[in-house]
Amino acid sequence: MRDAHGAAGIFGGSYGWSSAGRFHHARTQLRRFLFSGGGCVDQTGNYSWGAAQFILPHVIGTHAPVNGLVTDWPSVVEHTGVLLAFGGLALKNGQVTSGGAGEHTMAQWLRAARARGVRVVVVSPTRADAPAFLDAEWLPIRPNTDAALMLAAAYTLVAEGLHDAAFLERCCVGFAPFRDYLIGATDGVAKSADWAAPICEVPAETIRALARRLAAERSMITVTWSLQRAHRGEQPYWAAIALAALLGHIGLPGGGFAFGHGSMNGVGNPRVPLAAPEFPARMNPAARAIPVARFVDMLLAPRAPFEFNGRTDYYPDVRLVYWAGGNPFHHHQDLNRLVRAWQRPETVIVHESWWTATAKHADIVLPATTPLERNDVGGGSRDRFVFAMHQAIAPVAASRNDFDIFRELASRLGHEAAFAEGRSEMQWLRWMWDGVRESAAAHEVALPGFNAFWEAGYAEVPPPQRPFVLFEQFRADPAAHPLATPSGRIELYSERIAGFGYDDCPPHPAWLPPVEWLGAAEAARFPIHLLTVQPPDRLHSQMDPGPLAQANKVAGREPLRLNPADASRRGIAAGDVVRVFNARGACLAGAELDAGVRPGVAVMATGAWYSASADGLELSGNPNVLSADIGTSRLAQGPSALSVLVEIERYPGTAPASRALEPPALASRP
Repeated sequence: MRDAHGAAGIFGGSYGWSSAGRFHHARTQLRRFLFSGGGCVDQTGNYSWGAAQFILPHVIGTHAPVNGLVTDWPSVVEHTGVLLAFGGLALKNGQVTSGGAGEHTMAQWLRAARARGVRVVVVSPTRADAPAFLDAEWLPIRPNTDAALMLAAAYTLVAEGLHDAAFLERCCVGFAPFRDYLIGATDGVAKSADWAAPICEVPAETIRALARRLAAERSMITVTWSLQRAHRGEQPYWAAIALAALLGHIGLPGGGFAFGHGSMNGVGNPRVPLAAPEFPARMNPAARAIPVARFVDMLLAPRAPFEFNGRTDYYPDVRLVYWAGGNPFHHHQDLNRLVRAWQRPETVIVHESWWTATAKHADIVLPATTPLERNDVGGGSRDRFVFAMHQAIAPVAASRNDFDIFRELASRLGHEAAFAEGRSEMQWLRWMWDGVRESAAAHEVALPGFNAFWEAGYAEVPPPQRPFVLFEQFRADPAAHPLATPSGRIELYSERIAGFGYDDCPPHPAWLPPVEWLGAAEAARFPIHLLTVQPPDRLHSQMDPGPLAQANKVAGREPLRLNPADASRRGIAAGDVVRVFNARGACLAGAELDAGVRPGVAVMATGAWYSASADGLELSGNPNVLSADIGTSRLAQGPSALSVLVEIERYPGTAPASRALEPPALASRP
């Protein structure tokens, strides 16, 4: 492939959590292997917060807050009066983080906040997005309309003179054109609470009262990752920052904005900012990458142009896909479209430990070990613990770890020295630990040598001496501590984005109706907005065949929660097998009735192992056969997985069984 098509003919398609260990992190191993051999087409961004990663640098100069660098929980507990949580504070998501978690403290911090009297307001279509002990006020908003509510709250602040004009003058640029948009001077539409109420289906007086309360007390506005995983997902993140800026609490203890509470463990945990253990991937000599969620577009339309973050590029003509770690038949949108695109590459190579759909759709499958079969070092970038992950069992049968696989392939291809640098598995672990120790020493934290660390099984980093407050130094002196934006300040209007000329991402926060939502014409045909969430009994699709996940299935399928009134109108009872469908596809699910889901909304977890019948009906309950494979905008090109309209009906007769766990039909080989 390299000889015939060059680096642009090879796609390094690893994406996913794959392993808690940082050395045997499959994506890093694959990229290092391909990069050291001459490069490949890489991916930029991610499915978790792909829209945020590219809009936030234009607004605040960094995307670090979406990856957990937010005002610490102790500051919130001590100083916050109102915690406004768009998308909720789901405790199940606080159990996991990339690299592994040593502290599981989200519930502890929330209980402490509640005990101190912090008032929590949750804006979400589902009541289950906040634990009952918070006694939170619930605003059951229409899905995908959060930006409209934020703009209406901002309008209220301006109209009633409650905005912090001094903060806007010192720390922001672009308030004047943003204000003109709010009051309707630019388009003739005032973004008032009366305007937003029919869009959001939240009463106008509720919106006005919320804005006044936010202005009267120290407020923290936190937004889950899920809000930007929707069509026009850049807008609620920018609007949340703008609302926080108008309130003037940014940079104050317990005030401002945050992202990811309720999305991942470690967000807000007090932590000294030392480096997490990391195996370096090297630089890609091909210097080619596509937005991660545009993978199928690339396969179906080689050489076609695409726009991304202010530039125009062309999709490469990929002939070989190499995938190690992750499961695109779980996380990508419109899986029927993915199946069609998957036929185009001449060769698909996969490392796998199980017969997932990705393995079944591959040409070559190399059996890879699990974390139990190898040594590693674990630890997350927002966690105070680093783990010595000892091998528990020998590799099963012919399986090998990714490093050993790639090292032998690199040897045959002539670039083993560049890939392995002469180090074995344990030598790399020592090298990684030395990097953690050096970073710790720079922060006056002493960590033991590798042998002592490995024998102890973990190392704990003491908490910082004082809470971290996001943008505290910037607020105190914007000139001395400017942001990495063109103006050095928070940009409520971005001249740079204005220069892109994108009608799907204007230069200020705006209400842009998504292509699919309950206010769209398509809702007459498909009147249920399907929300997909992270499962409580597994991580993404990992361990879906395991006894815990299987015990929680309904009628052998992934559960689907819907309001009892919606179920009654369709003759659906709890425990029924239902068919969930739209113009893109259909899947089976098991019905659960939940009055905590607002009418017109259904909720399914992602991660059921993909299994389709001959006529294309997905049998396990994988909702990504229904989701739209479109970018959030030309700026970010993030996934739009949460903008999905469907209809639901009771499945007649006996439903066919899922074949997700059947062994593959392998061709006979001599």
